[in-house]
Amino acid sequence: MKMMKIMMMKMMMKMMVLFLSCVLCVSADSFHEDLAITGCSDVDGEMVYALDGEEIWYADFINKRGVEPQPPFIDHMTYREGTYQQAEANQQICRGNLEIRRRALKNPPVQLDAPSSPMIYPRDEVELGEENHLLCHVSGFYPAPVTFYWTKNGENVTQGASSNVPFPSRDGSFSQFSTLQFLPQLGDMYSCSVSHQALDQSLSRIWEVEVQQPSVGPAVFCGLGLTVGLIGVAVGTFFLIKGNECS
Repeated sequence: MKMMKIMMMKMMMKMMVLFLSCVLCVSADSFHEDLAITGCSDVDGEMVYALDGEEIWYADFINKRGVEPQPPFIDHMTYREGTYQQAEANQQICRGNLEIRRRALKNPPVQLDAPSSPMIYPRDEVELGEENHLLCHVSGFYPAPVTFYWTKNGENVTQGASSNVPFPSRDGSFSQFSTLQFLPQLGDMYSCSVSHQALDQSLSRIWEVEVQQPSVGPAVFCGLGLTVGLIGVAVGTFFLIKGNECS
């Protein structure tokens, strides 16, 4: 009986090893980039979880909460309770490490990289009177973050504006975007400005509400061509009938 139990245990161990091996094989067939980012400064901090370049969760230290800005094309993932509190604790550790390294390196100057020129574009196809969102995007800057400013017809706009947390690139720089909720009206002009400590003055880009109207030129041309063709056919038929009568 004892020998049988030992044999059974060995068989169960082999089955477990085989199962784990299969799981490892499956996971090795497709690679995903699971990213956790913690950053801090004297006045700001960041904690982000991302999967394959998409933000899954980030800590909003201003409103003291976790945010899950997940795109609609993935299954929504919710992080366990206490994730935000852990992010705040990580900030204390980060600032402590930052101070130690500053003293060790004798407070070296920060390398500054300015952001790219802003790109501004609508999220959806523009239809007059239909609610939409403008997106303003910059990349290539260091350190994070940048600050966005929106205007409408020359007036500052803050209502309906929001910014995501900076996202790191492979070269160590950051990218970031801001969105503005708006109601398209013909002739309205919007601008997005970006400020960063590497810039002497803000970078700006202007966008004007325009609706693409269907072109009537080709349609009119085709219509005239068809009309002339029909007239030609009618005239030809008339003379053909007259010729037959005369003969």
